[in-house]
Amino acid sequence: MSGRRHTAENTHQATPCRTDGAASVAPARAGQRSSWWTTISPARGVGFIVVSLVLLALVGLRRWNDLDAQSFLQTSMRSNATGQRRSHDRNSTAPLVPIHFSCSNETSPQALTCPGPPSPPPRTSPRPSGDSAPLCPEAPDYFRFIHDDLRPWRDAGITREAVERGLPHAYFRLVVLAGRAYVKTYRPADMTRDVFTQWGVLQLLRRYAGRVPDLDVMFSCDDLGQVRATDYRVPSDAPPVFRYCKETRSALDIVFPDWSFWGWPEYNIRPWPQMLEEVTQENERVRWPERQPYAYWKGKVGKPHMGHMYRIRHQLMRCNISNGHEWNARLFRQVCFEKRSKCHRIFLFTKADWAWSYAIRNGFKDSSIPKQCLYRYKIYIEGNSWSPSEKYIFACNSPVLFVETPFQDILSRALVADKHYLHINRDDMCRSIKTAVDRGNQHPEQAQLIGEQGSKFVREEMSMDPLYDYMLHLLTEYAKLLRYKPTVPNDAVEICSESMACAASGRERDYMIESMERYVTGFDPCTLPPRHPGMNN
Repeated sequence: MSGRRHTAENTHQATPCRTDGAASVAPARAGQRSSWWTTISPARGVGFIVVSLVLLALVGLRRWNDLDAQSFLQTSMRSNATGQRRSHDRNSTAPLVPIHFSCSNETSPQALTCPGPPSPPPRTSPRPSGDSAPLCPEAPDYFRFIHDDLRPWRDAGITREAVERGLPHAYFRLVVLAGRAYVKTYRPADMTRDVFTQWGVLQLLRRYAGRVPDLDVMFSCDDLGQVRATDYRVPSDAPPVFRYCKETRSALDIVFPDWSFWGWPEYNIRPWPQMLEEVTQENERVRWPERQPYAYWKGKVGKPHMGHMYRIRHQLMRCNISNGHEWNARLFRQVCFEKRSKCHRIFLFTKADWAWSYAIRNGFKDSSIPKQCLYRYKIYIEGNSWSPSEKYIFACNSPVLFVETPFQDILSRALVADKHYLHINRDDMCRSIKTAVDRGNQHPEQAQLIGEQGSKFVREEMSMDPLYDYMLHLLTEYAKLLRYKPTVPNDAVEICSESMACAASGRERDYMIESMERYVTGFDPCTLPPRHPGMNN
């Protein structure tokens, strides 16, 4: 895989269901190397500044009108309702059917009874022949990877035996029957990865009630893919295991959005829409030209003997100021302290030791994601495999220096070098970082444009609307391949929004309420595009 380009073809990078007809910046052709600082017109930067000022005024007006919100729950319901009317459906008469939700006085999860699934809304009548309102076109180009992920089973289909071969990899098994979800847990996941993955599927069932087919899915909640093509003589014998990422060279894992889109309570990271709003406010507070002209990274480094993650991140830490070398990087290491099974964090700059007591008194404000948008450039580097910090790094409107990686998640394989990010050679990181920062500071308009394009991509094409559409299409195409009728496994437990949110507490419950889908949509998802051109049959 080329570390500089994360998708085989990028012929359609438009905003989901985009209707304005505007052309996006064309990506570089495959195999063609062009200098981003010479191919992007500086005049584009002026246009972005004007548009940004107009958008800032509109956002400010809306915030002023929202100041009289009476409660957190009312605010959440109002924002959720408007969010479910996508741009291409604003002129549609498709109804938004509210879903009842309430918690009884019972606090035990065993005492909570799941209500029946929401009823599908009445389908909208066909548009009049003279109606010029645009319909939803094809989904974003990265939806094509759904076909790639399911290719091993496309001809022979998926048998029950193949699914159950995934037991050694699975953390839980998810079965959907007639809109109801059942889970059988095999092993505990790290933190609440499994909890919020299941919560995300439940919200899909609420949003697209009556449209999610019957399913039988094995989910893995770890980092490294373990289903290798070389282990199976016949590709369809491989177990179809859903995971957050895959290693492109040999893995057969099926990529699924990671849990943090719905919140990461252990690290005080709110659901993706709310976190984006906080980052937007910080972007407005500190504009890109006013930021420090260095490349920034903050994360866990660990001990060198503990595996691949720590080796490559230890190599990155050598790019700090050392021995008189200025690599244009400001790198902070993260130290994790365990206390009552919670992972609290403080951050260190190289070998400086900040007092733990200060971090507690400071309320861990230095670890706030929005407060990290203070540098002109952000570095993304893999963790144990991919890192869920990726989308937060791209949201800052700063050019991302993307260290090439063999791992792909739902976001990284959709990105295009020199359009959404700047490529960093993993074998020569320090020199590559210094070169990118020097050239970006010499050509600020072009660098700023790349930062804005990358941020725009995660804000629009990785917002919850296309994300839910991706989940629906992936699970629908997967269900078409099943060669048996799913059944509820022995010892499986039915889950629903009530059984999970009502039994939760603290941030876990708060983030579930914030990310809850409160309406059944009456419109259709974007259309799944065909396979990548040239993909093997």
